[in-house]
Amino acid sequence: MPLTDAKCRSAQPGPRLQKLTDGGGLQLWLQPTGARLWRLAYRFDGKQKLLALGVYPTVPLARARQAREDAKRILADGLDPALEKKRQAQARANAPTFRHIAAEYVAKLRREKRSEATMAKVEWLLGFANAEFGDEPIRQIAAPAILKVLQSLEARERFDSARRLRSTIGSVFRYAIATARAEIDPTYALRGALTQVKATPRAAITDARKFGALLRAIDAFDGQPSTRIALQLLALLFPRPGELRLAEWTEFDLERAVWSIPASRMKMRRPHQMPLSRQAVELLGALRAISRGNFLFAGVRSPSRPISDGTLNAALRRLGYAKDEATGHGFRATASSLLNESGKWHPDAIERQLAHVEGNSVRAAYARGEHWDERVSMMQCWADYLDELKIPASRTVVAAVVK
Repeated sequence: MPLTDAKCRSAQPGPRLQKLTDGGGLQLWLQPTGARLWRLAYRFDGKQKLLALGVYPTVPLARARQAREDAKRILADGLDPALEKKRQAQARANAPTFRHIAAEYVAKLRREKRSEATMAKVEWLLGFANAEFGDEPIRQIAAPAILKVLQSLEARERFDSARRLRSTIGSVFRYAIATARAEIDPTYALRGALTQVKATPRAAITDARKFGALLRAIDAFDGQPSTRIALQLLALLFPRPGELRLAEWTEFDLERAVWSIPASRMKMRRPHQMPLSRQAVELLGALRAISRGNFLFAGVRSPSRPISDGTLNAALRRLGYAKDEATGHGFRATASSLLNESGKWHPDAIERQLAHVEGNSVRAAYARGEHWDERVSMMQCWADYLDELKIPASRTVVAAVVK
């Protein structure tokens, strides 16, 4: 008579092993210790054999019956279910895990000389994935498992991190596909599954008179002299704050008035040269006299480490500018807006100075020039224009980027 869940639960152990039969060779062995073990009796190659199917109630009756049917199909194919189970277990043990492939992917990024900030971010993100399914064979990881870890970040309102994690996990899967250890990228199925949060542009002052007030406030900054100079250079050169914060003296040729930023520190992984205005060279000379170590802007505690990524924004707050009024990155938007509005400079020259990469592949093929001579003139005119913006509002302020 077939078993029921009630009978499986209520059966009491005795002094000897009891075998409760469900039919088709499926048995529940009730040990004297109280353990309940699923066994499947079958014949293969003329011999009586036994297959372990797990422990009740961890493996419920329905799953045990399904395992019995799976074993019958294996027998119908002329294979031994017990040997096939061992083969599958061995295959799982030898299968590359997500953690293993992710470590290879991280090593690949390091060989490509990605910045330490990028590597730290990638490894931090992969920590969430490894905690959830790092030890699973990569071929067995499906979209729902990935969505679970992404939604755990969204539940903490870390929407951008969830989006970046999806992209990073996808990169690991595509690396696995390229190395013949996976067939599909399950993150593709998650497009549109995450919460879409409208990006908030970084705050920037694009009104010339208001920007002049900010420049005057920076010149009067009473904090660390190096921090004041960093803010002044942000205004003059408008690099990405991280490019300036991590700048080293070996990158500067003050005689030629050129700052050469290596590809490893650029967002698009392309080396970038920046012409220096007379004002920028003077500031760098003053900074050189007070700097310590290789970094232009060394931290207070150790000259071997740069200032933190929050230092410049904190200085703007100290000057009285809220985070929705001005940010370190906002100097780029200010320069882009005012230079473009002047109408004097070619848009490509402005884009090259901002180290933007042309997204249109056809246009990029015809825009490989760096517009160097024009950029040299533009940066000197920009510096002169900032000097004029610093004139108090009671005096005439030039309204264009050139006299």
